[in-house]
Amino acid sequence: QVQLVESGGGVVQPGGSLRLSCAASGSIFSIATMGWYRQAPGKERELVAGITAGTITNYADSVKGRFTISRDNAKNTVYLQMNSLKPEDTAAYYCNMWYRSTRSSDYLRIWGQGTLVTVSS
Repeated sequence: QVQLVESGGGVVQPGGSLRLSCAASGSIFSIATMGWYRQAPGKERELVAGITAGTITNYADSVKGRFTISRDNAKNTVYLQMNSLKPEDTAAYYCNMWYRSTRSSDYLRIWGQGTLVTVSS
């Protein structure tokens, strides 16, 4: 069974930084796209950033120039470096991966449990 474990959330003042990590474990053969989503109270979940297996990245307009997504394939881990944080970045952040297990040729999607980021003075 494959699972994702997220870490790195917390409370930070406006202008501060946080680094989120999401590690996959289990019967993984390969991981394709990795991404981070967020959901603020009363709002729909939205894509924050994504990174392909070929390390092509994409970002929501609201975080471009402030957030950086990266991956470590040897550790099956995706990171989100968040700088110049704003109160509107406050949300639960979820990682997401499309992976292929050792038991199947199909790619499946899995979500992390979420980590809370609060930006407040």
